[in-house]
Amino acid sequence: MKILLIGEYSRLHNSLKEGLEKLGHHVTIIGFGDDFKDYPVDIKLQEYYQTGRSKFLKQVIFKLFKLDLVSRNIQKQFQSYTSQLTHYDVVQLINENAFKTIPKVEKKLLEYIFSHNKNVFLLSCGTDYTSVNYALNKKFKYSILTPYFENRESKKSYYYALKFSTKAYKDLHQYIYKNVKGIIASDLDYHIPLEHNPKYLGLAPNPINTDTLKYSEVDSSNKIVIFHGVNASKYYKKGNNFFTEALEIIQKKHPDKVEILTVTNLPYHEYINTFNKAHIVLDQVYAYDQGFNALEAMAKGKVVFTGAEQDWLSYYNVKENTVAINALPNVEYLVKTLEWLILNPKTIETISKNARRFIESEHYYIDSAKHYLDLWTKVKNA
Repeated sequence: MKILLIGEYSRLHNSLKEGLEKLGHHVTIIGFGDDFKDYPVDIKLQEYYQTGRSKFLKQVIFKLFKLDLVSRNIQKQFQSYTSQLTHYDVVQLINENAFKTIPKVEKKLLEYIFSHNKNVFLLSCGTDYTSVNYALNKKFKYSILTPYFENRESKKSYYYALKFSTKAYKDLHQYIYKNVKGIIASDLDYHIPLEHNPKYLGLAPNPINTDTLKYSEVDSSNKIVIFHGVNASKYYKKGNNFFTEALEIIQKKHPDKVEILTVTNLPYHEYINTFNKAHIVLDQVYAYDQGFNALEAMAKGKVVFTGAEQDWLSYYNVKENTVAINALPNVEYLVKTLEWLILNPKTIETISKNARRFIESEHYYIDSAKHYLDLWTKVKNA
């Protein structure tokens, strides 16, 4: 099949592409590369007016004339590639704002995609209308919006999520749902809000390329290395503040037993290699399931503090703290759990092996690609 993947978050579409190509399909990705992470894409879109004088100009123009220069520029780029965006057997949007333009422009771009491709699917991955409103109604016990509810960050800093609850984005959401053949969730944080939705096709576990992510045996005979990777723009949203506090306590209590590595905003190729020597990786707090960074770390045999709620344990039929550690927004709990691992290094070795086996059995990229193909084909041929 000829497949178009629109957008990229955390390397999901790249890994899916690798699996689909192994199965003999032709795949094209169009997108931005996910900001500073700079993932490879086949058709590269650029997001200008993000810094300095150009950003100031953009803000002034929007204030005076309600004209969004970023969206206008992306629309121009899109128009130069239209001949490469037609007649695909399957098209998948990474989420409801895959082109990162304002709703009015997004609709125009999607109108072209819908009119020139028969089978378009939506991936619920990242913030969207359904997941944000589910979180706003506090149906999760905690979510990425928890720091917002607790006034840790301003409403402005949460615009990337809260915009999906506005009328313009609700209209965009309804337009997309009307035109796509079905919706797929990338993990439980998006699966749970979509349950019972008539267009929901099911969860397709994130594809992880374990052929390129090599497992290395954990040596726990020396200092335990703890890795904390920070995305500065999502410091509170990921719960990094809890990890920072916990690490300060651990460093004081066990200076001879641990080495702590903290990095900020590393491009993907640097990030994935920087944590190679780590035993433990601190990923995120406000999640029920693992995102891509956590899964790739687990593939390398790291003990990852991430989303591993009871819903996830039940879904995959695994026992608590045997595959990944459920990170909670509680410093005392994080310190206690880190200490348990530091003082029981053999447990780190066991979880490391379990994590790799779990990724191979539940997230292997070729199996995941087959799962997507099954979901697409089932609806496409209906």
